[in-house]
Parts: sequence; C-alpha cells; structure tokens
Amino acid sequence: MKGKVMKHKVVFLPLDERPCNYKFPFDIFKNSNLEIKRPDKKLMGDKKKPADFQTIKNFLIKETKEATALVIAIDTLLYGGIIPSRLHHYQEGELLERINVIKEIKINNPNIIIYGYHLIMRTPQYNSSDEEPDYYEHVGKDIFNLGFFTHKEELGIINDEERQKLKKIKVKKEYLNDFLGRRKINLGLTKKSVCLVNENIIDFLIIPQDDAAEFGWTAKDQEKIRTQIKEFNVSNKVYMYPGADEVANNLLARLMNKLLNIQPKIYIKYNSLSAPWTIPSLEDRYLDTTIKYQILACGAIPVSSMSEADVLLYVNAPSDKMITAPYQFELKGRGFTVFRNLVEFIESIKYSLTTLNKPVILADLAFGNGGDVELVRMLNKENILMDLASYSGWNTSANALGTALAQGLVYLKFGRTKEHLNFLALRFVEDIGYCALTRRKVTETDLTLNGFNYFDVKESEGLISEIVKKYLTDFINQELTSIKGNITIDKVYMPWRRMYEVGLEITYKEGVKK
Repeated sequence: MKGKVMKHKVVFLPLDERPCNYKFPFDIFKNSNLEIKRPDKKLMGDKKKPADFQTIKNFLIKETKEATALVIAIDTLLYGGIIPSRLHHYQEGELLERINVIKEIKINNPNIIIYGYHLIMRTPQYNSSDEEPDYYEHVGKDIFNLGFFTHKEELGIINDEERQKLKKIKVKKEYLNDFLGRRKINLGLTKKSVCLVNENIIDFLIIPQDDAAEFGWTAKDQEKIRTQIKEFNVSNKVYMYPGADEVANNLLARLMNKLLNIQPKIYIKYNSLSAPWTIPSLEDRYLDTTIKYQILACGAIPVSSMSEADVLLYVNAPSDKMITAPYQFELKGRGFTVFRNLVEFIESIKYSLTTLNKPVILADLAFGNGGDVELVRMLNKENILMDLASYSGWNTSANALGTALAQGLVYLKFGRTKEHLNFLALRFVEDIGYCALTRRKVTETDLTLNGFNYFDVKESEGLISEIVKKYLTDFINQELTSIKGNITIDKVYMPWRRMYEVGLEITYKEGVKK
C-alpha cells in the first residue's frame, strides 16, 4: 500500500445480489479510502424476487445518519432490484413515496454526498422470459422490432423493407399494454430522479442505457430524459451512457477521487485506427464517446498524450463489428486480424510498464460476453499479466470498461495490494476462463448429459459448479502458465442457478514458484 489515508463511511445499495453488482464494487474498493457498508446479501432479493422495501429503507435511514456518502441503485430502492424493475405492478404514487426516502436521508444528514444511478428500462432484442415477463418468451423480439421500426418511421428514416416488416408485427394488446404501462411508470420515476438532482438532493446521477439500441423504446425514453436534463441545465450532473452492472464502480471511483481531492489524467490508446468509431453490441453510440463519459464519471479526465497522463487506458476493441467471445475462434474476420495490430499493442503495453513506469488499465472490449483469448495468451507469454493496474473483459463493453477503470484508479492511488492482486487474477479466470471458454463448453456438453439447461442448473452450488471448477482449474494450468502456481480457486457458484454468470472466489499469492 502506498500510504494510509482516512477512511470515509460510504453506504452502498447495489443493483442486485449478483457478484458483479454486490461483490465487485466492494472488492475493488476494499483497500481504498472508502469504508463501504452494504446490506446483508440475504436482504437483497433473488433474481425475480425483489428485495423488501421496508427492510432496505430501514437499512438506508439507519446507516446514512453519520455517513460521508451514499451510492445508491435507485431501481433497488423502488422496485427491489434490476429484474423486478421489469416485472413490477406498482402504481406511480407508491413509487413516488419510495423515492422520497432519498429526500429523508438528505434531511437527516444535510452534508451527505449522494451519488445515484437509475436505469431506463431495457428492451431485449430476443425472445426470452428469463429476466422479463412470461410473454416475452414468445413476443420479445416482436416488441423490440415494433419499437425499433416505429421509431424509425417517426423519424422519417424507415425504408420499404422495414415498413413491410412493421406491418406484419402482431403483439397481443394485453402484452403491449403491460410492457408500455410499466415503461411509462418507470420513465416517470427516472425523470423524478433528475428532479432530485435539480433540487440538490442527489449530487450526481448516472442514467445507464441497459442493452441499448440506436432506435426503439429505450432510445425514445432517452430523448425525453435528455430534454428534461437540458431544461434543468444539469448535464454536468446527470450523465447518460450505455451500461448498468458497472455503474456502481464508476460512482465509487468518482467518490474516491473527490474525497482525495484529485482528478487523475487518463490517456486512451486503441489497438486500431477505427476502433474508437465502432458501436459495441447492445449499445447505441461510438465506443470512444462512451469511454470518455465513463472516464469523466469516474472523476478523471482524458488527456491527449502519454507524457501528461497519470495512467494509460489500453482499449482492445474490434475495428469493425463485435462478435461474442465464445465464438471468437471460428468467427473472427478482418476486423480482428488485419485491421488491428496486437503485436504493437502488446509492445506498447510493455514500454509503458517498463520504460514509462506508468500504470496500465487494460479494457478488453474486443468481444461481447467475454475476453480475448489471443490477447491474454500474449500477455501470459510476456509474463506481464499481474503487472497491469487492471484488466476486464466480461459481459458488455460498458460493463468491462467500468470495471477496468475503477480498479485501475484504485491501483493508481493505493498500489499493488493483496486485494488488487486477488481481483486482477479473478478477472483473468472469469473473463477468459469462464466467459470465453468454459461456459460454452459446459453448455454444449455437460448440461444435457446431466439433465440441465442453460437457464436452469437447479442449484447454486451443485454438480455444474463442480464441473466448472474443474474446467477452470484446467484453464489456469494450460493458459495462465506464468502465474498458475499463484492462483487458488476457493469457491465456485452459479448465482442465479443458470449459466450466464458465475460466482468465483480467487486467492492470488505472490512469490510462489511455477
């Protein structure tokens, strides 16, 4: 550690109970100047089962009375979590009473800093009821397309083929009324959060675009909120950009830097000329735009040269179109081969670490839902995996970016701690080992053999988690050879009893021989 600093009590209400929302922020900032107080995990609900409002309210009122700051997922306060926000049947009046808890907190503690995040309800582009209402299993794609084509028609940019597709879409009135009715209520509450910023109750607010698209229901809601932000002239205090599960990391980094009275300078280095102008999967704007928003959200500032930067952000991205990580070996095209230069990218990382002696944040955004195996193999061969300030490549581009930025900014101030090494090792095992490799392998072989499916493995800690642990152990021994003797997998579990995410507890010990 670079030196002890005063600890500030920070009350944190996560977006849900999954590791990415409940555990990642806690682990990243464990050895920083923030002493994070979060609700007990058993109070956080379970996927479609919401957290109990009264219990959450009692926790917040009690813990914030003498706290320095509150970082709050407003969807959890209102609906009980991210999934319940898409399923609830609350009336607007009840939800307006719930959001007033934030006002009560400010009255009880006028000096408390309140950073919040409040999602615009997503519109998935596929048929699945795993995280949506039951009818989404059959008409989810139609609901998305209805919004997408209708929006383009309203803008006057729909073509004849799209217009014909729009005419053929049929969604039961009761389904559409349920979906749009909930959207309307949720949008009204998100706008209420913007009002709380205008009233100086919330000091800073992020409105993430969860599973966004350039057009459609979510994009239309975004336009309405943007209009309100302009009317209040609070664009410097309310940010909107793609993401969701990483936003707590952005806000905690912002808080950390504010309390340290610093604004770190970050230089962005891409792996190809066109990488900044790609639009990642499930997002609605150029990658470079989102990156700069997230840097600012973290309380840092982009700069134009390596020499003036405190930390260097290396961005591994496609140069044209993103594909999903589990299929990177058979689907990689010219955008991942001839149009990007990983050799120069790695050499530049080495130069930054050894000659410039500057921390390197590595945001692995080349693929959706997992990291770049080729990149990590090159890092492993150079024996620099654990020299990085951070690495992240899980889930969406925005999710990975926000995680990498937060850990890297903690490293910048607090250095190579035990907590830093544990989380860094975790990212390689999870983002490459599980997301890019093991998840597909288990899905295509072990699930059917054992009577399971992708969305139901029955138990959080059962047969599938044991199989995953075996495969991840093999991955460490085969792919992370430069550090394989240093990593121990302490626990594997499936948080929502499905294959999409994994829960891991990893210990990294320095000084162990290979």
